Amino acid sequence: MDSRADPSAAPATEPGAAPAAGPGAFATRAIHAGGGPEPATGAVVQPLYLSTTYAMDSPGVTRGAYDYARAGNPNRSALEATLAELEGADAAHAVSSGMAAVTAVFSALLAPGDSVVVPRDVYGGTVRLLEDEYARWGITIIPADIADPAALAAALAAGPALVWVETPSNPSLEIIDIAATARAAHAAGALLAVDNTFATPYLQQPLGLGADVVVHSTTKFCGGHSDVVGGAVLVKDHGELPAGAQAGARIDRWTASAGVGSAPFDAWLTARGLKTLAVRMERHCDSALRVARWLRAHPQVAEVRYPGLPDHPQHELAAAQMRGFGGIVTFRAASEAIALRAAERVRVFALAESLGGVESLFDHAATMTHLCLRGTELEVGPDVIRLSIGLEDPADLIADLTAALAD
Repeated sequence: MDSRADPSAAPATEPGAAPAAGPGAFATRAIHAGGGPEPATGAVVQPLYLSTTYAMDSPGVTRGAYDYARAGNPNRSALEATLAELEGADAAHAVSSGMAAVTAVFSALLAPGDSVVVPRDVYGGTVRLLEDEYARWGITIIPADIADPAALAAALAAGPALVWVETPSNPSLEIIDIAATARAAHAAGALLAVDNTFATPYLQQPLGLGADVVVHSTTKFCGGHSDVVGGAVLVKDHGELPAGAQAGARIDRWTASAGVGSAPFDAWLTARGLKTLAVRMERHCDSALRVARWLRAHPQVAEVRYPGLPDHPQHELAAAQMRGFGGIVTFRAASEAIALRAAERVRVFALAESLGGVESLFDHAATMTHLCLRGTELEVGPDVIRLSIGLEDPADLIADLTAALAD
């Protein structure tokens, strides 16, 4: 049983702490939650259902749960069942990308004139979507240091409909107290949505801590192999707000109407990735800690941000709220020139956007993933590097960084 399901379980203070063995363990559920062997043939791997339409037994009476693939298909259903089980959700919706998941939340749960509280350290694509599209609805952004209770209270005083949280955040790896934020948001009549992409359901389960909505870019760690784009929205009704009770139905209706549901092969690949999520996250966490410790001692590095380091400002919160500390390490080079030079020198790390795959990636955030924030109050400094630590031998990753950061 995992630490979220067993309140008496001690939180992991080192990354990679595995849940106890047993039929309720996360790794077991990740493999079996989507269903057992296919009944017609006994295939232990779910078949790929490519049909766009399904025969009815009589007009309006479906043979199973499906009529037209835009509204649902067996592969998507299996993925959704697994995600809901792993996150402890009332409902799960598998969609075509992480940004489709974000769009589903904003479109289904916001009305013209609403406002959204976002952290100052937030993925640039989320801000771009709000500014480019939802501003036309009269929806406004309230940037706030959500980790600061006073700043959060001031933002909530404006009456937002939704509080949006990333924890760990992208790219600075800030940790937000999900339970405290949920209490504050609900007291103000706002829903709490948590982007759980960096942590994954293996390391953190925000719905169990009071969040109303969780989103994932399943492209990242959930899929885990950089070969499928996808997203997910998960909902839990805590019985505290009327909007929370309506959230699942509204998101379900919106995703079906908009046609953003996950395609069969995309769902099949993502479900396959989830089966190894536990073992992969253990290795990601272990290697990330080793790389972070090495970077902290390097003379060309000004600062290292990794929740598993004792000097991280929210290390104790991360240890209590998460099972492990994740596979992302962010650091500030001693100068912009050093950061750019390292980007050109890496060989084992690929200079590429995205994260969470088996291969390690090197991201110069200011010119890559967070370029759209340049010139705003949310911009990322030009000396910031975000590393996605893959499954290579950590000694080879450190050797690659040694060469990249050499004088």
